[in-house]
Amino acid sequence: MMRAVGYQHSLEIEHHDALVDIELPRPTAKGCDVLVEVKAISVNPIDTKVRMRAQPPEGEWKVLGWDAAGVVVEVGDDVTGFKVGDEVFYAGSLSRDGTNAQFHLVDSRIIALKPRSLSWIEAAALPLTSITAYEVLFDRLRVAECQVPGAASAIVIIGGAGGVGSMAVQLARQLTDLTVLSTASRDTTKAWVEQMGAHRVLDHSQPLSPQVEAVGIGAPGFAFSITHTDQHQADIAHFLSPQGHMALIDDPAQFQLGLFKGKSIAIHWESMFTRSLFGTPDMARQGEILAHVAKLVDEGKIKTTLAQNFGPINAVNLKRAHALLESHGSHGKIVLEGF
Repeated sequence: MMRAVGYQHSLEIEHHDALVDIELPRPTAKGCDVLVEVKAISVNPIDTKVRMRAQPPEGEWKVLGWDAAGVVVEVGDDVTGFKVGDEVFYAGSLSRDGTNAQFHLVDSRIIALKPRSLSWIEAAALPLTSITAYEVLFDRLRVAECQVPGAASAIVIIGGAGGVGSMAVQLARQLTDLTVLSTASRDTTKAWVEQMGAHRVLDHSQPLSPQVEAVGIGAPGFAFSITHTDQHQADIAHFLSPQGHMALIDDPAQFQLGLFKGKSIAIHWESMFTRSLFGTPDMARQGEILAHVAKLVDEGKIKTTLAQNFGPINAVNLKRAHALLESHGSHGKIVLEGF
């Protein structure tokens, strides 16, 4: 048996049974899977969304969590490249139980050796946000190879203080020649975004187009909207260069494609779980991305986005983390360590 945190009914986080400490059977690794003893996890907005949307079958438990760092304790017969004792980090899959458990099964193709220079909690803060930001920049927007005629070589990252935004700012700054314009609205989040490496910080509580224009470099070729896209879409369509590229990861209640037609702007909608959920032929790309991120970390080029340590992995602390994320008042990543 193993300890875990789960739920049986989709409930508001204030409810006593929204998340519960439970015991479940310990899984066994087969095929391409490895079994990881979880040392630390981080909490993401997807955790709160799945909790409210995914009602498990009657009498069954749903375990959340899509970030972990830990030690491989079993390997399936088809696993190559990993062995018992390896220290790894990864983001898991939507189609499986999550990482809020002592032991977790994960496909070996989407994991990587954790950065040697980081602690468990520092490493656990990175996987989901790193993969999301990396896929947006280099697999969707293709910023390293795509030239937008007449556009400024720049990207506007809307919501740069969160987990994904923090990684997007760092990766764009370290791996491209783009001018990185990122948004934040509070003094603490503005300082955080500057610390991550943004060239300029804009205030997303105010109209963005005049602020982008005031930078004086021309119309950017790229935009990455992480949050509140429904509020910013008209601004994005206005400030982006003709034939520019926009990516988003949130779920706006209404998204008006017509705003972008006149400029022939390409829209890219990113979900980090696509490759693992559908078992795509390039699924191992996520393991490769994490390996690259680990290398960048160990070389001192990017840093963990850990912001707050909420203590041991249990229902009380996870409920605190969910509540903070739902308030939209956090920056960086919230982590928990040990059972």
